[in-house]
Amino acid sequence: MQNTTSGNSERGTHMKVIKTDAEYQSALEEIEKLISLDPMPGTTEADAAELLTTLVQAYEAKHFPIGIPDALTAIRFRMEQQNLSQNDLVPYLGSRSRASEILAGKRPLSLSMIRALHYGLGIPAAVLLQKPSASPKEEDIDWNKFPIKEMIKRGWIQATSVGQDNIREVLRDFFGQIMPSPAMANVYLKKDHVRSHQPVDYYALAAWSTRILIRANALQSQARYQPGIINQDFLRKVAKLSGTEDGPSLALHFLLGHGIAVVIEEHLPKTYIDGAAMMAPSGQPVIGLTLRRDRIDNFWFVLMHELVHIWRHVHSPSSLFFDDLDEEPNTDRQEKEADELAREALIPRSVWDRSHARVLRSPDAAKLLADELTIHPAIVAGRMRWEAKNYKILNQMIGLGQVKRLFLEKSIL
Repeated sequence: MQNTTSGNSERGTHMKVIKTDAEYQSALEEIEKLISLDPMPGTTEADAAELLTTLVQAYEAKHFPIGIPDALTAIRFRMEQQNLSQNDLVPYLGSRSRASEILAGKRPLSLSMIRALHYGLGIPAAVLLQKPSASPKEEDIDWNKFPIKEMIKRGWIQATSVGQDNIREVLRDFFGQIMPSPAMANVYLKKDHVRSHQPVDYYALAAWSTRILIRANALQSQARYQPGIINQDFLRKVAKLSGTEDGPSLALHFLLGHGIAVVIEEHLPKTYIDGAAMMAPSGQPVIGLTLRRDRIDNFWFVLMHELVHIWRHVHSPSSLFFDDLDEEPNTDRQEKEADELAREALIPRSVWDRSHARVLRSPDAAKLLADELTIHPAIVAGRMRWEAKNYKILNQMIGLGQVKRLFLEKSIL
């Protein structure tokens, strides 16, 4: 966030109201840095963290009206998730009496407690900084609008019949698998950051995204995601995996090894999305892919696009991005940035501008550039089609029908 602070000795002296998403993201990063210092109350750093938190909460109240779980809700959820007792919180909160007071809402979390809970239990700092607020109300949800029949058909819901007498309970069980409260399904009914060229069924989107998070939670990963690990070099490493025979499955394995879960789940009717980027309540980044366009070039561009969202835009469980990449981003700055950085990671502009593929648009030119960059020729062919705005050329090179087949062979679908 530009001009948020002016150095360690003068933190907080030039803070401004947060007006943009970039400033919001920068403020979250600054808060995490301050928390890592474990400042004593009354110090410049502690005051700066408190002021920044107030500015962040004001921005969230305006732009994320549904909100994210407050600190107490998140702590209770993690306790239930990991089967923790109140005594298990003592190492993080200092004493049993303090743990009792905090869980009862009688004592606020200090910065040292937030730091301990963040690093010890993996609860996102942005969540721990939330002040207790009114819980989302289940009355705000129209349970009948969820695609129940399709969810049963796919085995997401274990019920032989769902009617008016049990629909709420059945769906409460479904959403409750990953949320502190089933009412948090409201978070996934947000209409922010949905890129689509057709009207979207937001209830279907909420069900699909919850299914993604449930499956991500079941993946076995010993690695914990380290914020800041994703950059252009990281994206290039992922892109180069495309040059191997089973690149897509290697990419999923590589990302899981860095704490990023990628789940493939067919889209629901009336959702029209290729991919999504989100954060689980645990703080783990999650990417959902639909393989709606079963092509090698599309797989890699969608994966890169969502990785950029994880890198640049997803900083809390309330940040969700749903993408139909047939739709041009128009004025959405974050979507434009994700498109541009994804293209740059796959084929840098400086390389593209001097390549024969930019002019000739032939199979040989595509293969030559792919060999130079150590990427799959389908990626180059896809770029050539996009640059020419001609999707009738090079059909034989884009890997049509090959991605789902690969994942079926690997028993990933």
